[in-house]
Amino acid sequence: MALLNEDFLLTNEPAKKLFHEHAEKMPIIDYHCHLDPKDIYENKNYPNITRIWLNDGNAGDHYKWRLERANGVPEELITGDGDEYQKFLAWAKTINRAIGNPLYEWTHLELKRFFGIDEVFNEKSAPAIWKKANALLQTDDFKPRNLIKNANVKVVCTTDDPASDLHYHKLLKAEEKENGFKVLPAMRPDNLVRINQGNYGEYMDKLSDVSGVKITDLKSLTKALEQRFTFFASMGGSLSDHGLNTFHYAEATDDEFNAIMAKARQDNQSLTDDEINKYQTTLLKVLMRLNQKFGWTMQYHINVLRNANGPMFRKLGADTGWDSMGSQPGIAGEMMKLLSAMSEEDSIPKTILYSTNPNDWMELATGMQSFQGDGVQKLQLGCAWWFNDTRDGMHDQLNILAQQSLLPNFVGMLTDSRSFLSYTRHEYFRRVLCNLIGEWVTTGQVPEDYDYLGKIVEDISYNNAHDYFGFFDKKD
Repeated sequence: MALLNEDFLLTNEPAKKLFHEHAEKMPIIDYHCHLDPKDIYENKNYPNITRIWLNDGNAGDHYKWRLERANGVPEELITGDGDEYQKFLAWAKTINRAIGNPLYEWTHLELKRFFGIDEVFNEKSAPAIWKKANALLQTDDFKPRNLIKNANVKVVCTTDDPASDLHYHKLLKAEEKENGFKVLPAMRPDNLVRINQGNYGEYMDKLSDVSGVKITDLKSLTKALEQRFTFFASMGGSLSDHGLNTFHYAEATDDEFNAIMAKARQDNQSLTDDEINKYQTTLLKVLMRLNQKFGWTMQYHINVLRNANGPMFRKLGADTGWDSMGSQPGIAGEMMKLLSAMSEEDSIPKTILYSTNPNDWMELATGMQSFQGDGVQKLQLGCAWWFNDTRDGMHDQLNILAQQSLLPNFVGMLTDSRSFLSYTRHEYFRRVLCNLIGEWVTTGQVPEDYDYLGKIVEDISYNNAHDYFGFFDKKD
């Protein structure tokens, strides 16, 4: 059987029918990614495939970097200033050892869908692939905006600090009709939530300046954040995103919060665990109220062990491949405490819950069902995230969501990527989805009704995200 033939991952006839007649044609809403809006706006051709695929300046694909390190590739050919063709060859050698890893399939899928290259990528084929891909990368079709458009993407949501001026979002908003897709900001207040990391005092000064509100206490912080929500909303924003590596629910009075914030501005490294927990819990409550007030969706990405390799983190910085699955016991229960407290004041916004640790999924899926309501499936179990966006991870997440909630209401996949070539991950997800539903047909668990099942597949692929997030006017 040919690699990535038209039916790869589709192991039954109903799955093939559902994918080819329903999922395959649907547009994409990529509601969480790490693309830089500056790159989209400037719309420059990449000089070679290494730069778009592996390493472009200080950014790159740390999924790939981790595999290369496992294959003994020197750092000079990963994040360093080594020759770009040699970096490409190092990736070819690595991917040849990566069977069973989703990156093996994603890599070949990207070559096939974007470049029309339908051969096994290895050290032997690499020179010809380098030549063909680089020639195509100089054409108009391979500028970032056309890569997005030609992948049938309708919305891209980037990841933006509350203090951002959203300069490139403003420029892109003015060209939205010409582009044929939306680029929207999603607020990610990690610098505010992680009170014990970085220079908290300087960040609060920056947030004060950009909001026009001098932040001295909880009340003024809330006012400053409301100003930022208003500004993001004016740029089309309707999502926030919160990275909670760990979380412990701890209530605090306003006076306690103010004292913790004042202490952190002087020396955030001296905070106790209890002070950090109280600060984060109170801040998340403020953010939940604002998300609900503005009609936004709040995403929680939880339970991650970040920057585990201290020397390499200090040398290369965050997001360079030193993270792993988190193991905080009971973190899902801590999230339920937060939801319970906000339920008392009817202040739970639309919410998506993700965890890198699949052991959390059942607790999150069952726990969220206690807080549904308001005429919409308000809470969702987020898609298989980060280390779990494998075939098995996606399959397991979909099964848990189906068994504990309502799969047909699911808002589907995202790329969580820094690459313009990652949209094939949506295809990969859709194939896994169709295969799972096809299995249910073959075992008699659901009717062989392709109008009914096809509509479910189309909804999960695109329609549900279209309706849930409110990115479009009703007529669109």
